Amino acid sequence: MPATPETIPPASSDGQPTVVVIGAGPAGLTAAYELARRGISCTVLEADSVVGGISRTAERDGWRFDIGGHRFFTKVQRVEDLWHEILSDDEFLVRPRMSRIYYDGKYFDYPLRAGNALRNLGVVEAIRCVASYLWARLRPPKDQTNYEGWLVARFGWRLYRTFFKTYTEKVWGVPVSSMPADWAAQRIKNLSLFNAILNALLPRRNQKEITSLIEEFQYPKYGPGMMWERCRDLVEAAGTKVVMNTRVTRIEHDRGRAVAVVAESDGVSTRYPADHVISSMPFSSLLTAMDPPVPTEVRRAADDLRFRDFLTVALVVPEEAGFPDNWIYIHSPEVKVGRIQNFGAWSPYLVKDGRTCLGLEYFVFEGDETWTAPDEQLVEMAKRELQQLGLVDASSVEAGYVVRMPKAYPMYDETYRANVETLRRWLEQHAPNVHPVGRNGMHKYNNQDHSMLTAMLTVENIVDGAHHDIWAVNVEEEYHEERSSSGPARGGTGRDAPVIPRSAFADDHPVNRVPS
Repeated sequence: MPATPETIPPASSDGQPTVVVIGAGPAGLTAAYELARRGISCTVLEADSVVGGISRTAERDGWRFDIGGHRFFTKVQRVEDLWHEILSDDEFLVRPRMSRIYYDGKYFDYPLRAGNALRNLGVVEAIRCVASYLWARLRPPKDQTNYEGWLVARFGWRLYRTFFKTYTEKVWGVPVSSMPADWAAQRIKNLSLFNAILNALLPRRNQKEITSLIEEFQYPKYGPGMMWERCRDLVEAAGTKVVMNTRVTRIEHDRGRAVAVVAESDGVSTRYPADHVISSMPFSSLLTAMDPPVPTEVRRAADDLRFRDFLTVALVVPEEAGFPDNWIYIHSPEVKVGRIQNFGAWSPYLVKDGRTCLGLEYFVFEGDETWTAPDEQLVEMAKRELQQLGLVDASSVEAGYVVRMPKAYPMYDETYRANVETLRRWLEQHAPNVHPVGRNGMHKYNNQDHSMLTAMLTVENIVDGAHHDIWAVNVEEEYHEERSSSGPARGGTGRDAPVIPRSAFADDHPVNRVPS
């Protein structure tokens, strides 16, 4: 028989609720910070050795890597205020936003600027693209419920194939034609070729009336992980315990309430009593950790939730081999890399004098051939692709590092909504004091600021007796980086992800395998 877990006394006392927070990413640490603000110490359990989740700053040999790229931009004032409580103003840099699309050996502005795009395409191809656009306006696709039809109607077939198809399929691993139009509407809903041409003719400014046209953002000088490392230090100073390298194995519940969280570290199990559990661990894992176990149909729904995973190959190159962009989208179909960051363009504090570091991002499924390849093989592939794209000669690469990030993006297939609702309903009935927050915690494609807001509202629900519906955070049409010039920004921010049919994958594809 396994040894009985040691029971840890509550972190809080004096009649305050005992709260266990699962996960030390943006949502979990924001919850701990908000509790500490109210004088409540809690226990934070983190399975990894680094805080920040996907918003961490990975470090190798003095090089710092932003996993995924994190622009600090929000329309939620309380999130903005919290960022500046945790870090001082002089610890933020104001960075210019610059992103381009790399296709056929040329760089195209992103968001698309018609003048730049048409010049790069050349006169003949530009005429063909405009003709294709006009034809699509006259004879739009009959089915615009999918991403492909929606885009073709607004850009024409030729621009769609050049600027949207390849990259989107790299990110999600499925044909664009199987994805719904509401994803496109979230990401580029105000942008068409007409709007792009209009934008090209207008003087440059810090445009916020067309989606994605913010031109500046804040950035912590040592990367996003700096925010969460500091937050950890602050909550620990206030009496909260942040326990690293500790994996949650069970959530004990009894008579309609969770009563304790059991976690394992170095083979030793520890039991943490709890009046409330705030969880940013994957929603599916949360339900399968319940003890006694959830019913079969709930377990089946949990097992049916899937994720898209992600890895970065960081290559050290001479500074002059870098580029001014934060990142470049790689639309070239002959390479696997989807996006390349220049960490030196994010912050000079991430790199070393005379050198920069390029982060080649690969969108994968955990367990596939790219994910499981040895680091040395991945570094060689990245060097080869960098040279193949004509960006940097492979011989100029001085060092390479690989950072894997499992469960980076919740997959929205045709059953996910029903599965999430099944899990929510069971929790509400059998463990209402367990509170999912954040991207993975809610299986919801949240930005960092959305994740923080769900944690803030959850703490208000627990401590202040509020009745916020945290599932309503991010349910709106407005895209995250769009701000209307006609009025004040709304309180939430908008982001969604495509609903991807499970049938788009082969039967033996990782997304269709039930996890062991």
